[in-house]
Amino acid sequence: MNKNKNNNNNFITVKSIVDENFQDYKKISMFIAFPKCDFKCFKELGLDISGCQNYEILKMPDIKIKISEVFNRYINNNITEAVILGGLEPFFNFDEIYNLISYFRQKNCNDDFVIYTGYYPDEIKNYIQELKKFENIIIKFGRFIPKSASVLDKILGVKLASENQFAKKIS
Repeated sequence: MNKNKNNNNNFITVKSIVDENFQDYKKISMFIAFPKCDFKCFKELGLDISGCQNYEILKMPDIKIKISEVFNRYINNNITEAVILGGLEPFFNFDEIYNLISYFRQKNCNDDFVIYTGYYPDEIKNYIQELKKFENIIIKFGRFIPKSASVLDKILGVKLASENQFAKKIS
């Protein structure tokens, strides 16, 4: 991970930012859609990746945005209480999510960050260890499995699409 102070650390690349999201967490949240994924959920099952609910996000243009702009949009919205990182697969852009959370914490914003990932904890141990340095980090783990029963997650306060998915507060 590169934590040097340079211009690249001041930006993140996203597909979209939804300033007020009401469906992916029990708190009103800013939702940031990250631009990369290997579609492991579908590939592991031998399914066509075009069946993924997030497949259309690939067609959206990438947006490079200053972290300070993301912070200002968030902090100036009086109803948001959390930030959700999802979209495709946030952990493909780990340095950017680390820099984003770090910026918020340096600005004394300790609101919840919820990271939606298709990985399981044992697949991203090093990233989890790095993120434990910050307060109020929640990760939703687990691959999407088509036709699986949905499950109500008590930490997130919402239904997750597959019964193997779960959230854990890591810090």
